[in-house]
Amino acid sequence: MDKLEHIFELQARFDKALIEKRNLGHIKPEEWIQKEVLAMVSELGELLNEVNFKWWKNPKEINYNAVKEELVDILHFLVSMCIKAGMTAQDLYQAYLAKNKENFNRQEGKSQKSGYEWEAK
Repeated sequence: MDKLEHIFELQARFDKALIEKRNLGHIKPEEWIQKEVLAMVSELGELLNEVNFKWWKNPKEINYNAVKEELVDILHFLVSMCIKAGMTAQDLYQAYLAKNKENFNRQEGKSQKSGYEWEAK
């Protein structure tokens, strides 16, 4: 089992336990995704607080362990949403490869979408 598949398996196990132990089986997948998007937004805010985005404050030394912890929290919610949307680790990997290729094509001016090119033509 590769690392991404392992992450998906662990998250699915956690989500199942959470639903069972907290009696949350009545929540529909789309509502879970809505709640997880909000949770991810909250985690993104916590990440922002770790990287001195408040230009009106004196900067603090970056705690990269805290940054990494917030990134892992975000990953938990992303993987959980993928699972609820019926996406496997392999699906996510393949979709990432396709989107990454398209992103490079856009930057290199090889896409149907214009306005992304690294160098203006």
